[in-house]
Amino acid sequence: MTDRDTLAERFETHRAHLRAVAYRMLGSLAEADDVVQDAWLRASRADASQVENLGGWLTTIVARLCLDRLRTRASRREEPIDTAVPDPVVSSAEGVNPEQEALLADSVGLAMLIVLDTLSPAERLAFVLHDTFGLPFDRIAPIVQRTPIATRQLASRARRRLRGATTSAEVPLKRQWELIDAFLSAAREGDFEALVKVLDPDIVARADAGTGISPFGRTRRVRGAEAVASQALAFRRLAGGARRALVNGSAGLVVVADGRPYSVLAFTFGPLAITEIDILVDPDRIARLDLSAIGSVD
Repeated sequence: MTDRDTLAERFETHRAHLRAVAYRMLGSLAEADDVVQDAWLRASRADASQVENLGGWLTTIVARLCLDRLRTRASRREEPIDTAVPDPVVSSAEGVNPEQEALLADSVGLAMLIVLDTLSPAERLAFVLHDTFGLPFDRIAPIVQRTPIATRQLASRARRRLRGATTSAEVPLKRQWELIDAFLSAAREGDFEALVKVLDPDIVARADAGTGISPFGRTRRVRGAEAVASQALAFRRLAGGARRALVNGSAGLVVVADGRPYSVLAFTFGPLAITEIDILVDPDRIARLDLSAIGSVD
């Protein structure tokens, strides 16, 4: 076995972790896979014989590649962040498989990934690597070209920005499904009042249809229970095709229409109501998702 073969075997033991880091950094499954592949190419061309901590070295390579991509995004001024829904990780309603468990470190929801998109590239990297994956600031500092103290400040600023972000982690899955079922039942029956009751008064719904028209028409972001309930009534004709699924570890839906996946709905929950809905309707991105967990769409 050659040194390259040995390195390839050792790299595979770290692949799931590296993909999780890249997904948390970029919010894109396709880009995460691209970055991990680029990391392998770089690692295979380097002399890794003297590397004592292979996992740390590979994580640094992935982090640098992600930082480059985030900076490129920022310079291109891509579409507004409040209408860009990250790639969802869709699992069976029965549970997340082991590969997805590694990808969903700390059960990162789409709503949290959207807030992460509001951070500067350096803030996002410092926060993700330290707060999620436990890297010390003195190892993160060279990546962002700052001192460890300045890097700590980046993570602190990110933490403050994220403080108001909602999460479903404290709401039991059983309660999440109760809220989903109530939402679906009200939508199917066209019951506006029942919809309003299951939605938080300050709920935010976002729809990402790519370059197409969102389910909200030309508006892609709706706030308030009554406004979201009004839009959800238009979901009535599609509600029959809604299938239960875990979306980034929380209760969600995949909607099938005309024999193909039409949309993925990710929900964020409070104990009493749904607080956020993130809808991916972009057909090109949906076609690239692994939706095998929901079974046949025929």
